Amino acid sequence: MKYHQIERNLFIKNRAKFMAQMKPKSVAVFNSNDIYPISADSTMPFAQHRDIFYLSGVDQEESILLLFPDAPYEHQREILFLKETNEHIAVWEGEKLTKERALAVSGIKTVYWLQEFEKVLFELMTHSETIYINTNEHYRASVETETREARFVKWWKDKYPAHAVAKSNPILQRIRSIKESEEIDLIQKACDITEKGFRRILSFVKPNVMEYEIEAEFIHEFLRNRSKGFAYTPIIGSGNNANVLHYIENNQQCREGDLILLDVGAEYANYSSDMTRTIPVSGKYSERQKAVYNAVLNVKNEATKMLVPGTLWKQYHIEVGKLMTSELLGLGLIDKADVQNENPDWPAYKKYFMHGTSHHMGLDTHDYGILTEPMQANMVFTVEPGIYIPGEGFGIRLEDDVVIQESGEPFNLMRNIPIEVDEIESLMNK
Repeated sequence: MKYHQIERNLFIKNRAKFMAQMKPKSVAVFNSNDIYPISADSTMPFAQHRDIFYLSGVDQEESILLLFPDAPYEHQREILFLKETNEHIAVWEGEKLTKERALAVSGIKTVYWLQEFEKVLFELMTHSETIYINTNEHYRASVETETREARFVKWWKDKYPAHAVAKSNPILQRIRSIKESEEIDLIQKACDITEKGFRRILSFVKPNVMEYEIEAEFIHEFLRNRSKGFAYTPIIGSGNNANVLHYIENNQQCREGDLILLDVGAEYANYSSDMTRTIPVSGKYSERQKAVYNAVLNVKNEATKMLVPGTLWKQYHIEVGKLMTSELLGLGLIDKADVQNENPDWPAYKKYFMHGTSHHMGLDTHDYGILTEPMQANMVFTVEPGIYIPGEGFGIRLEDDVVIQESGEPFNLMRNIPIEVDEIESLMNK
């Protein structure tokens, strides 16, 4: 791994939080992700399942974590199963976790090789009544590929039909949404790497540069700072491309007078950052672009103040909609009649700002969190309003990542990334 080893106490705490909410006499099992094939002998780069990483720190394929708080013996309460390593594997694939190294990473003392899993599980199932399965219940999930986790669930239900089934996901949705201080430090590191990439491109961008050349500058800076790369597929949208919310082709030329919407974030140690900035190709915003930009910035700043403990997700977005309506009226994009006659299910402002303002962020860019429950301290959210005007050939979105505090305004993890018009113009024209 490129990142520095994470102190194992984080994973020890995470397991304790999960096990404290398990039912009596229950077992929970978590599987690593597969390495996914492309074609022939080619594979995609491995990316660990965030849940097993959150609970163990193990960041390699063919790994299983088993938790059994009520096991008859202490050594059975936390168990790792790993792909057995040897000198041949080390030569061809590189070093894999040894049992000793797994203890150092995870804090788990009991480690078996993977081929012992079925035998050990059988013994433990004779002492348990319930098994927790780890299904993907994220509100944005749309999974067509059968995962290693899904294959395990099929196998287990056939092998142990008499046991009760419980779900890990509701527990994980709650505990993963509230970050430990170590996790906030890791997200801050990802944001700091993103800042370095952004400052790099401010001096690079000029008329006629290609969108993919900007993408290349970001990845250069990310990799040289111990990131694996982008936390999500980057959006480098110049001109009208910015009005396509998930534009990822990044293959057009950036023309003089246009704006470029940059929705880009580095990952670090599997934790995400998520930044959006909108900059002028020529190094200076037009008066109209500046007016729209500052309107978006005003909404972002005011929306950020609402992210406090007790805020309800649904009401928050209603209030942000009121802020945006006011700004759009000021810009002349909508009028009072549009507002008076609006459809309550699709308010007038949605013509120019059609997506949500904030989402949970952490190990996943769209991280775990239960949207029907009040916000709590140490949750991390994005704040990302935008105004999209295809008729004028540009769109503007601005986005920071913030941590909700016990009292007062959220702490902005992207406080050092330039966002004011004057600072961006100054840096681009050095």
